[in-house]
Amino acid sequence: MAHLEPTLRISAANAPFSGRIGSAPADIVGKEILVYLHPSVREKFRREFARLTDGRGARFADHVIGVDARGEPFQGELTGIAVQGSASGRVEAIVVLFRPADDDGPRVASARQTLFSPVHARVLEGVAAGESTVQLSARLFLSRGGVEYHVATLLRKMKVVNRTALISKGYAMGVFAVGEWPPRVQPEFIAT
Repeated sequence: MAHLEPTLRISAANAPFSGRIGSAPADIVGKEILVYLHPSVREKFRREFARLTDGRGARFADHVIGVDARGEPFQGELTGIAVQGSASGRVEAIVVLFRPADDDGPRVASARQTLFSPVHARVLEGVAAGESTVQLSARLFLSRGGVEYHVATLLRKMKVVNRTALISKGYAMGVFAVGEWPPRVQPEFIAT
């Protein structure tokens, strides 16, 4: 459990919460909670927290992919509860509860792990948006054979058998931002 200010900065955290992040409670106080969320879900939870602080909801609970102090991902359920001031009626704090998921879930890519070249990232985004080989070749200035080569490379790299499985695994690993269209590979996963 952690206590957040309306600015989403952590003002207090208990030992199990800070232990999951891999830091002492005193080390995470003052840091924004969003830095401990995987890049693929940060915007989604930024919107959820904004809804609470604006008074448009009392609570939310959703699956979350977190990132510990070493940058390693972990999964669980995050619940946010708005705490209103008795005199003002405005949201003065948010209580965050984290319940870890079982460890036998799908593997999530580390936020610091670069998986794709810029060309592979653009091809993956196009496949996720439903573009055909011809559309991708025109947009990326590649031959159709070049597009198929990159798709085949991505299939091997991600250890899947077809384009549908490729995109599903990309979402499961947190490579794409949740709730964003058109799909974009998070910059953290692209080699520069």
